[in-house]
Amino acid sequence: MNVSLAKDLSVYQLVMGVQVPPKPLSLSPATLLSLVRAQIDLLIEQQIAATLWVKLPPEKIWQSELARYQSSVGASSFIYTCQIEESGKGGNGGTGEENTPLSAYDVPVHLPPDSQLRRESFLMVLSPQFCSLILAHRPLKKRKNQTSGKLNTNKNQPLLIITTVEGRVIQQVLNGIQQAITPESSPVAIDFICPTAPQAALMNQLFTKQLLRQDEINRQIITARTTKLQQLNQELHNKDQLQDEYLNNLCHELRTPLTHMKTALSLLNSPNLKPPQRQRYLQMLNTQCDQQNSLITGLLELVQIERNLEGMALESVQVSEIVPGVVSTYQPVAQEKGIMLAYTVPTELPSIWCVSGGLRQIVINLLHNSIKFTPNGGQVWVRARIQGDYVQLEFRDTGIGIAENEIPKIFDRFYRVRTAATENYGGAGLGLTIVQQLLLRCGGSISVKSKLYEGSTFTVQLPTVGNTPRAIAIENE
Repeated sequence: MNVSLAKDLSVYQLVMGVQVPPKPLSLSPATLLSLVRAQIDLLIEQQIAATLWVKLPPEKIWQSELARYQSSVGASSFIYTCQIEESGKGGNGGTGEENTPLSAYDVPVHLPPDSQLRRESFLMVLSPQFCSLILAHRPLKKRKNQTSGKLNTNKNQPLLIITTVEGRVIQQVLNGIQQAITPESSPVAIDFICPTAPQAALMNQLFTKQLLRQDEINRQIITARTTKLQQLNQELHNKDQLQDEYLNNLCHELRTPLTHMKTALSLLNSPNLKPPQRQRYLQMLNTQCDQQNSLITGLLELVQIERNLEGMALESVQVSEIVPGVVSTYQPVAQEKGIMLAYTVPTELPSIWCVSGGLRQIVINLLHNSIKFTPNGGQVWVRARIQGDYVQLEFRDTGIGIAENEIPKIFDRFYRVRTAATENYGGAGLGLTIVQQLLLRCGGSISVKSKLYEGSTFTVQLPTVGNTPRAIAIENE
């Protein structure tokens, strides 16, 4: 069956055009759903075979109500489902709100793309025993788009809902639909005279069902809000726990150097202290002061990055302009330890995205770690190459390596690799955390391969200019 309506039809205007029209109420979509469900409940309970004219949202929660009625009453009812046709689809079935027919008695009614019914939803019940109309209208809010000058519809505003069982109002809508049906449509049995008012007993049952359905939806809303609040409370609790843990770690890290310095100072007060011992304790003080300074500097740097991370603008950077300079700066440190330090950075590499100064910080932190954890006589290589849409930086060393169970922890704040060696490598344990944050902003990634006592390889990938930055991926291999 092919049924189409003219473009100028508006059920809301038909209702408001009657003498003394029903008063619209500003209500929520949840209330509209409760009204529809109450109507379907009544029709099913009383086994009222009716003709339904509907235009409801396409979501399953609405369509299931029609299916519930159709399966209960069966072939003794007809459902005319209004659907908006989208331009360019062609044919009779190209609708933006098209629903699968419930049965052979579900008749699609096609509406033009510019139909005023686009902003309306309704359920009209036609039966000799009971007639009703539930109508929801979303007003067009007159707010101009600053760029296009066009009027926009605010989809978050409440619906204007009308519900009525008055025969004169429903007949007005029915007559309007009959006049709007296009001449080429299939014949529609629409010659129906609405009763003036339904039976009082039916109305009492309808009001009861409306109250029950509204109460059910209210309880569902309260349950959903309670669940959401519980989730938010849990998130806040977890955040507080993380913050407490962070502060505890911070206090522990700041206290450790102070404890060593206090010990050294108390030993320096010994009257029988020999010069070599005095020199050793002074060196301890100097080392712990450096450790304290490194920790505070790293913390300030990390706080600054995390606070301004989202606001940091990305800039185009040439890898070949940054990496060689940083490596040259570390050559004297490497030579002092007898470490062979080399790099391979092609000049033709494409530019990459990074925050201002971020690439230099990444290279400094990773190169510093490679040299620090590589014993005398070892080797450190820095290599850059193109890898798809990314420039790949590889930092490889023959250092002490990282145990497999420690690799997932190395990006945590204050975490230091635990080794059996007696050497104290110092450091604030924040370098890799800073690298992680910088990569997070520019859409890069970092992966780690390491074997204990054989060395480590840190591989960083940075998006090239023209490649959309993605979220960071940290891979532990």
